[in-house]
Amino acid sequence: MLTKEQIVRAAVEVLDAEGVDGLNVRRLGTHLGSAASAMYYHVKNKDKLLVLAADHVFGEIPMPDPAGTGWREAAASLARGAYAMVVRHYWLIPAMSTHLIYGPNKARFDEQSLGVYESAGFTEAEADQAAATVLMFVIGAAQGEAAQAAWRAQLRRSGADGDKELREITAEVFEIARAFPRLRARIDSDTARPSDDTFEFGLQALLAGLESRLTARGTPAR
Repeated sequence: MLTKEQIVRAAVEVLDAEGVDGLNVRRLGTHLGSAASAMYYHVKNKDKLLVLAADHVFGEIPMPDPAGTGWREAAASLARGAYAMVVRHYWLIPAMSTHLIYGPNKARFDEQSLGVYESAGFTEAEADQAAATVLMFVIGAAQGEAAQAAWRAQLRRSGADGDKELREITAEVFEIARAFPRLRARIDSDTARPSDDTFEFGLQALLAGLESRLTARGTPAR
């Protein structure tokens, strides 16, 4: 008999391959080699399954210890882990826009985030704001890669040639951009695409800004 854990793990695999639109109980049953009716014993509908899958992937994020690394490195580590997780599971962003994501893994992540900022010297209210701000940055930074992965999944479902479509769209984007001098210069110098350290640059700038708030009121960095 299938377990709830098996069903949720299989749902994550289907979502990684097909996206939110590709997930349904029948598709999941086929993936597991089981009757669709077996799914309903553990999960009542697709919405609940999506929430369970989203909470499951939050469990992939390593939990750093601010006592051993300092609050800034712990915060950075959490953010990097969350960013990597969202990029791996591109469907999480659209899922978060239509569903309230909750569960023990998401709660564990939130608890650790708050603890990191409280350990730095932020008040409870400030820790709430800092954790939310950094998570919003992570999601925004991952949006581009997630959107491209979702687009490729859509092409796979339709049977289209993803590489051909990408070449055609890239050519069109570059043609439009060449009308603008700064964009044209970056295309000609092959720096039109974000570099690998763009996320790290933004993350460190954000954390430095948070740290400066502590310094401005005389709270020593911990």
